[in-house]
Amino acid sequence: MESRGIEDLLAQLRASAALAAGTPVPAPAKETSGGADFAALLKGALDKVNESQERALGLARDFEAGKGNVPVHEVMLSLQKANIAFQGIVQVRNRLVTAYQDIMNMQI
Repeated sequence: MESRGIEDLLAQLRASAALAAGTPVPAPAKETSGGADFAALLKGALDKVNESQERALGLARDFEAGKGNVPVHEVMLSLQKANIAFQGIVQVRNRLVTAYQDIMNMQI
């Protein structure tokens, strides 16, 4: 499902590049109505990363306070998962910024 959103974004970027280069824009092979848009996919990914971070911090606070029976390995794993998810979303952001800059620097 996520790959479909990425494919749609790449198709839009290719169409924009072709338009900027002055070449005819090929018609899309299939109408994307009803499909997930990129903004919704990105927001969903950000929400998942946020939930992961909140869960990890909650476990860490519970462990520090001695609440419940929270094992240290569960705290460490959740913190590492949240860190990896955050690093991944930062890389996505960096690539989006680079793509935006490339499009803005295209000559008409």
